[in-house]
Amino acid sequence: MDVTHPGPGAPVAGLVLAAGAGRRYGRPKALVEVHGRLLVERAVATLRADGCDSVSVVLGADAESVGARADLTGAAVVVNPDWAGGMGSSLRTGLAAVMPTPAVAALVLLVDMPGITPEAVRRLVGLAAPQVLAMAGYQTGRGHPVLLGRAHWVGVAASAVGDVGARPYLRERVEQIRVVPVGDVADGGDIDTEADRVRFLAAGEAASA
Repeated sequence: MDVTHPGPGAPVAGLVLAAGAGRRYGRPKALVEVHGRLLVERAVATLRADGCDSVSVVLGADAESVGARADLTGAAVVVNPDWAGGMGSSLRTGLAAVMPTPAVAALVLLVDMPGITPEAVRRLVGLAAPQVLAMAGYQTGRGHPVLLGRAHWVGVAASAVGDVGARPYLRERVEQIRVVPVGDVADGGDIDTEADRVRFLAAGEAASA
């Protein structure tokens, strides 16, 4: 097999980053409910739906409550003891957890993005290869999910500090990044406040009317 271009069916590890305290929201966003499901449950289901071969969820703030309330069946739960240090530590924790797996790439999704769909995930997963860097493309720019080929995991982990995640690593390699248009099937907005959640729900109702 050509390990540089494994082709369709190459194993991909899904990573849900759900460790934050949700200070602006007032509680961990993993526990926020949208359409009858917790955000962390939605994120796991989205990555598992015909997309990722395995899914790991990185918890941190109030991890015990999240683990008790959320149905995370089929996902590996990893607790980041340094979650207060920012998203960078959660990304490092997640990449360390999937390193022993045979995955050729990791697809990273933030827990507070309920508008990401399985179709958007499939489009990115289809590019999976050890050397690939890919991001979802929207009308307003690029964003999550982000596909990180295995060859980049060590470098991403080394540069992921504070609350910036993979951003510094990707910024230095912008010409290598493949942007995958998903704006026709997904909403790349996040939910930081209750007002954001209300807007998301209202937009969904308007679209289905």
